This record gives sequence, C-alpha cells and structure tokens, in this order.
Amino acid sequence: MAHRSCSRAAPRNRGSVSDNGVSRNTAIIGVSDHSGWAVLVTAMRDGTLVDRRRIELISPGLPKLPHHHEAQNLPLDKALDLIERVRVSAEQYAKLALDEVASAVSPRITGITLRECPRLPPTIAERIKDYRAQCVADTVMYRHAVAGAAKARGWAVRWYDPRKVLGTAGGVLRVKDIDAHFLNLRKSIGPPWGKDQSVAMAAAIVAAADDSGE
Repeated sequence: MAHRSCSRAAPRNRGSVSDNGVSRNTAIIGVSDHSGWAVLVTAMRDGTLVDRRRIELISPGLPKLPHHHEAQNLPLDKALDLIERVRVSAEQYAKLALDEVASAVSPRITGITLRECPRLPPTIAERIKDYRAQCVADTVMYRHAVAGAAKARGWAVRWYDPRKVLGTAGGVLRVKDIDAHFLNLRKSIGPPWGKDQSVAMAAAIVAAADDSGE
C-alpha cells in the first residue's frame, strides 16, 4: 500500500531532558481520521514538525462505511461478516502505517492521540440497527484500529476534543493566533497542509506537552 509522506527532521539531541526527566527528543503522532483514511502528523512538544503523511486504512475493494451503508442491506450474519473483514483490514493497515512512521523518523515516538469517540451500543448488531450509532460506528472502528496498533507498539494512547485542541495548542506554543501560526508553517514547508494537518499537529503538541508535565 502507498502512503504519501513528507518529513522534516527534528534535531538530534538525544541526551536532552526536561526538568522532570522526560526526554525532549521524543515525539507524538496526532491523527485526524476520516472514513478509510487518515492524516498523521508527528510533532514534538516545541512545535517541531517531524513527519506528515496520509495513510489508507482499508484494503481496496472493501467498503469504507459498512455499518452505515452496505450492512443495512444485508442479512445480519452477512453484515457482521462484512464488518469483521473491514475491521481486520483496518487493523492490518494501521499496523503497517505506524511501523512506517516509526522507521522514518529520528525522534523516539512515545504516543499517539486521536479524536474522542462517541459512546456506542455494545454490540455490532445493535450499532447497525441504531441510526445514530451506524452514522459514527465506522469512524470509531478506524480509530480503535489505530489505537490498537499503537498500544501493540507500547505507545501511550490519548484522545482529544477537536473543538478545543487548536486553542490548547496555541497556549502550549504561546502564540496568540494558532491559525496564523499554521499558515506560516504551510508557507515554509509547502503543501499538503490543510485543516486535517493543523488539527493533527495541534493534538500532537498538546499530548507531548502533557507527557512533559508542562
């Protein structure tokens, strides 16, 4: 599978530590996900961009929104089988994507942060039948696939509120206008850079700041 990436190396200061003993040469992956794909931005607490890439989270030929679309027109047993195949594919793709990021960057990655998940009924069968649940169950499935792949690598998993994360990142970086900050970053590094990248990087910065205790 092809992942489009663009990296910017972070400083190699492996011996540097913060006041509380946490290494400064560590990074967090922020994730802005969609149906079947996601944007990953790896960043350090000081706002250094380490890596950015779009990843696919499903094998070609499988439906991206099985809960919301395809499963609605299938008998329950076949619907459950289809969703299971999509889930397994998402887990495989998520693992490969995180392996590639870890191999591509210099700082040690310590964690990942994803959008908060809404509450869902406990079973797939219930999620298919409930309209509100079926509308969000697919994105939750992809987020859990990425979270599971991160946990398997020993990374911490955090969840962020996309409505608040940009403002919080501005506070961490001590910038008054976080949108202008990211616009300047885009000008310096070039596309691709849009809202997904800004949100993912903001989430990574906030999570990295939490790691350092600042």
